Amino acid sequence: MTSSPNHAGRFAAGMTALAVIAAASAPAAAQNMDDRYATANDITVTADVPSDLSGMVDGPEVEGMIAARNGSTLRITNADGTTTDVRLSEATEVRSRGGFLGLARSERAANTLLNGLPVRVDTVQWGSSLIASRVVYDNSDQQIAAMIANGTAQGFAEQTAATEALRGRVANIDQYNIHGTTNVYFDTGRHGLDTSDEVNLCQAAAQAQATDNALLLVVGYTDDVGDQEFNQELSERRATRVVNYLQQECGWEPWRMLTPTGMAEADPTADNTTEAGRAQNRRVAVNILVSKAVDGI
Repeated sequence: MTSSPNHAGRFAAGMTALAVIAAASAPAAAQNMDDRYATANDITVTADVPSDLSGMVDGPEVEGMIAARNGSTLRITNADGTTTDVRLSEATEVRSRGGFLGLARSERAANTLLNGLPVRVDTVQWGSSLIASRVVYDNSDQQIAAMIANGTAQGFAEQTAATEALRGRVANIDQYNIHGTTNVYFDTGRHGLDTSDEVNLCQAAAQAQATDNALLLVVGYTDDVGDQEFNQELSERRATRVVNYLQQECGWEPWRMLTPTGMAEADPTADNTTEAGRAQNRRVAVNILVSKAVDGI
């Protein structure tokens, strides 16, 4: 089927706008959703929460963008920048506007509530938690979110924020929880990896892969032998070599790799006046980071 030029233009413009919003970690604008839903688009979502919502007290209406999802929990970024966690139930209705999606009900339940998707959520109170009684979105927004599924608070926005922290010499590292660090050590003036280094790097990647919402921060260092310019370049080469191996041989996705940086002889972990200390400082640190905004969801 051929789309009209106007429709294609609107779709391209919408995709660009949503990608910019996600990359800037800005709250998504609430969509103009009314009660004219297509009843064929109801979705039943299975979750470990009450399946009968009748008699429960109505909760607030939540509008914003899905910033993260873990099992039956959605984290919605609201228009004012705050976040709201909402649980899904077997009784949750998920409805779309703008035409039938052509997917089976189970497939829609798994695939349509994507990170980056603007939604309106009607809720009920369940103790101190909220359960979604209805989730509504526009089909056009869902199609865009599917194309930029990584352009969310868990993808582009988190990477952008962390990369900016790196450019500030990791000044805002306290915004992240460190879930583990692997150090790789180098001979004087060298940036090559040996077999044991390669094994350790893939083990670190496997640990990060098993950690929800993890990003890798790779930072290279040198000892204090040599001038500043040489050591800066050497530390960057070491970091880049490690990043390349993690991506090419250990299968780490590039979008989950923060921009590598070299710190030259800054932040020594040992005394540079001894050979043993200098050997400890000639290193690359591979840090497993999870933003505090999504850690534990």
